[in-house]
Amino acid sequence: MKDQLTKSQVDRLGERLRNEKYNETDLKLLDEFRRSFHEAYEKTVKAIRLRTKAEPSGRPAKSTTAIIEKLKRESIRLSQFQDIAGCRIVVGTIVDQNQIISSLIKIFPKSKIVDRRLHPSHGYRGVHIIVDVEGQWVEIQVRSMLQHLWAEVSEKLSDVGDPSIKYGGGKYDIQAALQESSSLIAQIESSEIRIAYLEEKKFDSKDKLELIELRKNLGQIKKEMAKNLNKFIKNY
Repeated sequence: MKDQLTKSQVDRLGERLRNEKYNETDLKLLDEFRRSFHEAYEKTVKAIRLRTKAEPSGRPAKSTTAIIEKLKRESIRLSQFQDIAGCRIVVGTIVDQNQIISSLIKIFPKSKIVDRRLHPSHGYRGVHIIVDVEGQWVEIQVRSMLQHLWAEVSEKLSDVGDPSIKYGGGKYDIQAALQESSSLIAQIESSEIRIAYLEEKKFDSKDKLELIELRKNLGQIKKEMAKNLNKFIKNY
């Protein structure tokens, strides 16, 4: 497929899809374009399984509906999509997340890193690694358990309520709760990194007291965050 359609042809297809001026032939072309990423996806997943202990989950191709919605939502050309194919790795903490990211960068040295922990997207936190496999992009999402929980809650609220919730829309109280939970996760991650540092060094009595206090505060923040998210899971 990638030998049959040029970049300009792919982009013209994307414009027809964006403007809802497509026909059955265009949908078939899109389906072939989607499926052309399957081999790159399989190679990516295989490399991750062989060289790390992670077990990625994912999809060889973004759905037709998701592609059209993204084209309408964003000013991006179809040939610029970096997430047609993608997989996800969920790990325990931000410390584990940093470790697996380092491993992935070694496996895929030409990768692009999009760190949504530094710049959250409407509260979403996570790291996306865009890898180039023989000229095709595959997106690897790496999330901690808490980041994944937040994303799942946001997804559920979008599905049963307003689809725009994932992109900063919807009711104010929902966005406020998601933003607050995202901020709490950031606090938790900061504590996890500090705890890991203290546990590795030869700490003195002062460090020990800090470690005890950090662990105590960490438990309290996690309870507060869980309470915050569970409230909306029950209500929606």
